[in-house]
Amino acid sequence: MPLARGILAGTYSQSFDKGSTDRSRGQDRQPTEMLYRGPATFDIADRVIELAGKRGVKPAQIAVAWLAGKPGITCPVVGVLKVSQLEDLVAAVDLTLTDDEVEYLEELYSPTDNLLSGGAS
Repeated sequence: MPLARGILAGTYSQSFDKGSTDRSRGQDRQPTEMLYRGPATFDIADRVIELAGKRGVKPAQIAVAWLAGKPGITCPVVGVLKVSQLEDLVAAVDLTLTDDEVEYLEELYSPTDNLLSGGAS
């Protein structure tokens, strides 16, 4: 889930109870909350949003560019609701993050259990 069910696209603002879409306030909230319950989830999302602002791109583009820069990743699979979202994500193919940007994005991450992995994610 390259966009962490919308968290890395800026759909939630510092908590699960502040979703900005009908889906994030309704049917998607509980599954998202169960999957992404790391202590730094929203702090990491804030860094994605911050970096997007500095680069003049969308947060989702930063998330996809980060994932696409990982060894072994050839094609992040994403879901979109609008053509404009797809166009933004396609544009992320041309976005390359610097080593310092990647380090900044990853600095707060620590593995946490989630329901899909049965262990660390």
